[in-house]
Amino acid sequence: MPRATAQTRRNGKTSDTQSDLYTRVTGQILADLAQGVRPWTRPWASAHPAGSVRRPLRHNLIPYSGINTVLLWARAMAQGYGAPIWMTFRQAIELGGCVRRGERATTIVYANRLSRTEAGEDGHDVERSIPFLKAYGVFNIEQIDGLPESFAPAPVDPLPQSARVAHAETFFQALGADVAHAGDQAWYAPGPDRIQMPPFEAFQSGEDYYATLAHECVHWTRHPSRLDRDLGRKAAGDAGYAREELVAELGAAFLCADLGLELTPRPDHAAYIGAWLKVLEADKRAIFSAAAHAQRAVDYLKDLQPEA
Repeated sequence: MPRATAQTRRNGKTSDTQSDLYTRVTGQILADLAQGVRPWTRPWASAHPAGSVRRPLRHNLIPYSGINTVLLWARAMAQGYGAPIWMTFRQAIELGGCVRRGERATTIVYANRLSRTEAGEDGHDVERSIPFLKAYGVFNIEQIDGLPESFAPAPVDPLPQSARVAHAETFFQALGADVAHAGDQAWYAPGPDRIQMPPFEAFQSGEDYYATLAHECVHWTRHPSRLDRDLGRKAAGDAGYAREELVAELGAAFLCADLGLELTPRPDHAAYIGAWLKVLEADKRAIFSAAAHAQRAVDYLKDLQPEA
């Protein structure tokens, strides 16, 4: 999203034309989907005195609606914001706060209609209703210092350690994968050969955690030092990307079944459905190939377990 300009800081407005706004908003959503992210849900929880991050809220705790809900959900997920409250630069000042230097505004829109009197074809004045769209910049309260205590986050009730499943813990620890627990996104990075997971405490259930970890561990097997799986991925969102995600999806399902864990599909997987459909429609053997790759990945992970 664009960096807050002086104009945005003064009045919360931007100079985008209506056409530009539609293009930018649509482009942002497409970019999220191309990365396999459905930006409006996630399997780990965030909490705040105003509630968990469901509907984003204005400074007066009135919920946003429509496209602004989607835009702010996406931004919260991308930046890891746990607070659901957003406000303009001016509103922050009015509340005694100050946006930290260098923080970026998130663009939202205001849609309305205005009435204009025009001369009709018969010479009489005619009232016309004209739709318009404006852009505004808002900041999450985690970008703002000095707000009243009522905006401070409440202690989050974390997932208890008792939700850990002993045999699943043993299985994943035996892999020897480099797993870092930080942030609120899960991914596998082949370059550093590292899996990143949100902390266990941030998930809604232990099985959500293990299902997500299983998915990333299947990706982990694609590394050249392991199964050296290359399905033709060139860029996020292409057919090769979709094929690899399908392998990870199936592999996680197989592995969770073997470990006796209930598999709750990660919400972002719904974003892949369209890409999977294209792959499967174009190649009737694709699902057979994906299942075979998934089974090889699961077998590889099992082979890393110590002998009983």
